[in-house]
Amino acid sequence: MPLVTTEEMFKKAMEGHYAIGAFNINNMEFIQAITDAAEECKSPVILQCSSSAIKYARMGYLINMVNAAVAETTVPIALHLDHGPDFETCKACVDAGFTSVMFDGSKYDYEENVRLTKEVVEYAHAHGVVVEAELGKLAGVEDDVNVADDDARYTDPDQAYDFVQRTGVDSLAIAIGTSHGAYKFKGEPRLRFDILEKVKEKLPNTPIVLHGASTVIQEYVKMCNENGGDIPGAQGCPDEMLHEACLRGVSKVNVDTDLRLAMTGVVRKSFAENPSVFDPRKYLGEAREEIKKAVVHKINDVFCSNGKA
Repeated sequence: MPLVTTEEMFKKAMEGHYAIGAFNINNMEFIQAITDAAEECKSPVILQCSSSAIKYARMGYLINMVNAAVAETTVPIALHLDHGPDFETCKACVDAGFTSVMFDGSKYDYEENVRLTKEVVEYAHAHGVVVEAELGKLAGVEDDVNVADDDARYTDPDQAYDFVQRTGVDSLAIAIGTSHGAYKFKGEPRLRFDILEKVKEKLPNTPIVLHGASTVIQEYVKMCNENGGDIPGAQGCPDEMLHEACLRGVSKVNVDTDLRLAMTGVVRKSFAENPSVFDPRKYLGEAREEIKKAVVHKINDVFCSNGKA
């Protein structure tokens, strides 16, 4: 099955009240683990990467590895640009074969965000590619995204409606309390479901996206810290809260930090317990299996995109 856009998978997700997992990729092991998990779960999946990941893996390598994975699977797979910083990056991904791109204009004032997003939409739609945009601003640090807590802001539902009407975006990432990175909450985790509900009331046919939505799985945090890591007090968005968001109208949930922690934890543990091992296939193979395990859990138990919602 060739790469697909997110249009059909989001349509089914909105009808079934579940979400599609969008998992960030950086190298071969991530791609294999995510697509193997999706195949096992019989679930559609979104492979996404930031501009930093593209620079790291290189566009040609990345596209060909994704195409190799697609050739081995039977489930719908979309390739998505996460947090595209400008028109040029979005255009490059459209031209390279991505089926979905995100333009993140949340750092600009509202009118400039509208103008720039519309420019990306016009180019992408002309090439059969769908577009995600962001309204509101999430705190946290992840790749090229770095927003201080004081600069974060919730999405305004009325503005969200106006934004979608004026830009023609296919899906919208909103800010309801999540944040990027491994330190998502100071104190008790809390999401503004009231904002989500108001956005869905105004935009019932627009897929809503939740960024910064890793659970920050404590098993992996502990594994890292017990084997030389230094990630004190890391806290994410609880599975139950994410599941509730899916039931209330979120159609796409982004996961990056959990997969990084899974790989890093396993590799650190392997180095600590087997200091004589220097074959990367051993510890990267173990890490790949752990990433797959994490993705299966997300698909089956949190997002329910396996058809068992």
